[in-house]
Amino acid sequence: MENFNPQLIRLTKYLFYTGKGGVGKTSAACATAVTLADKGKKVLLISTDPASNLQDVFHTELTNKGVAIKEVPNLVVSNLDPIQAAAEYRESVIGPYRGKLPDAVIKNMEEQLSGSCTVEIAAFNEFSKFITDETVRKDYDHILFDTAPTGHTLRMLQLPSAWSNFISENTHGASCLGQLSGLESKKEVYKEAVRTLSDGKQTTLILVSRPEEAPLKEAERASRELAEIGINNQTLVINGVLTSYDDSVSESLYRKQQDALHDIPQGLKKLTAYRIPLRAYNITGIDNVRAFLTQDQDQYKIRDEKVRAKSIPHLEDVIDDLYRTNKKVIFTMGKGGVGKTTVAAAIALGLSKRGRKVHLTTTDPAGHLKSVISEASGITMSHIDEQAELKKYQEEVLSKAKKTMSADDIAYIEEDLRSPCTQEIAVFRAFAEVVEKAEDQTVVIDTAPTGHTLLLLDSTQSYNQEIKRSQGEIPESARKLLPRLRNSDETEVIIVTLAEDTPVYEALRLEEDLKRASIETKWWVINSSFYRTGTTNQILSAKVSNEIEWINKVDEHSKGNFAVIAWSAEEIEGDKLLTI
Repeated sequence: MENFNPQLIRLTKYLFYTGKGGVGKTSAACATAVTLADKGKKVLLISTDPASNLQDVFHTELTNKGVAIKEVPNLVVSNLDPIQAAAEYRESVIGPYRGKLPDAVIKNMEEQLSGSCTVEIAAFNEFSKFITDETVRKDYDHILFDTAPTGHTLRMLQLPSAWSNFISENTHGASCLGQLSGLESKKEVYKEAVRTLSDGKQTTLILVSRPEEAPLKEAERASRELAEIGINNQTLVINGVLTSYDDSVSESLYRKQQDALHDIPQGLKKLTAYRIPLRAYNITGIDNVRAFLTQDQDQYKIRDEKVRAKSIPHLEDVIDDLYRTNKKVIFTMGKGGVGKTTVAAAIALGLSKRGRKVHLTTTDPAGHLKSVISEASGITMSHIDEQAELKKYQEEVLSKAKKTMSADDIAYIEEDLRSPCTQEIAVFRAFAEVVEKAEDQTVVIDTAPTGHTLLLLDSTQSYNQEIKRSQGEIPESARKLLPRLRNSDETEVIIVTLAEDTPVYEALRLEEDLKRASIETKWWVINSSFYRTGTTNQILSAKVSNEIEWINKVDEHSKGNFAVIAWSAEEIEGDKLLTI
């Protein structure tokens, strides 16, 4: 696999970078933009990432209009704020109804328009201007977007349904209804934008991943989803590849990465793939951005910052607290790929060893869970099949919708029912049933619903009472679970993250989301940290020094209620779960 070098690759005018949070999309996009600008190309770089750190990267205040970077002639950078765009968009849709519809309906509408789908559509609304603007097209040789829209969002934008009626007429309670209600006037702009995205002569989609199982699987899913709607010009960039080793930790990491690359998902094998070697330094400042794709700039620089906590708790300390406070429902929550399943299994086993009767439920495939933890350990386990639950919920909603709706409206609902938010609702219903059955046990649940999902279920209940229409029914078990989750004496949400900027920022947004739903969090767990490995490898030691900033931030934010789990080359399973 060759190193990723934009100077040696034939690139299209539009380049979209996509991938899981924390894989290095922004670093790769910035480095590509600077490399092309240094070659004399006129380049526009646009970020739609809510956790964007472009201002830090270029040490420049940025706006949504575009700012020239003085150290890099030919480069203009624009930082779009999709959260702000979503808020403005949400108000433009709901504003006309305030004072005219009951409060419960308004509350339901607000929550319908509070999910990630709205943020993404608002972002697309912003950057579609750049794709379709003829002046922009003429002024720049390359236009780069940090964070591409998902296949789901693009499919929704392609739908020919009567968008403007959905807020007032939706009748099923799925998650993203009404997202498009304010976009009727922009259909043509979107059509043009989607057409440009699908044109392989104009657009390349760059899937960024890490040499690890979870991000590679996510990249394959994104690749498939985008190919389904005709975006086939895709390139894979694998960031953070360790190219040599000199101690046991670095050797273990090297071998683990190579195994993941050897077993790369089938759907990615057909793509042209490049690698970016592991860099220990943060990609801030022009020198580091220029060096990112070419050399080991400050690769071994150790930062001065020290861990401020007098002692760093282990996961065992978290489990002791959960045992002492007699928590009955425990969720592990965080973005994909941070290790929620492992942490959930370790908590379940730890409580069981302390004498608690424990039920562990997860959306992780049952076979995988049983390889992590044995039922002989005294824990009962269940597996929730996300796809089966989603299908069941989709069928329930559609069968009701078909009784009252037109074919166009049903086409829209079918697409809406494919959204991540809808899947979360379907899975939550299944979790609620498990919790109800386990009244006499502590239930540990891997993968918690977001606050948006919980508020949506809650507001849908009010909406249902206010407007007597047919909706996706909320079972009694889910109704009972919602207030239970808000009872901090009974319920604990454990936030799982990594000691890196993007996963921490994403975890903070998840926490805010939960607070909106009146669910408090106490414990944070930093997983897979090199800080605790004792590595002497130069690159990894420098990486450790960069982790310290994020350990300190989590320590401060959680008021010391955090734990750090060391990176492990081996799969953490069986009794090893008791040692992390």
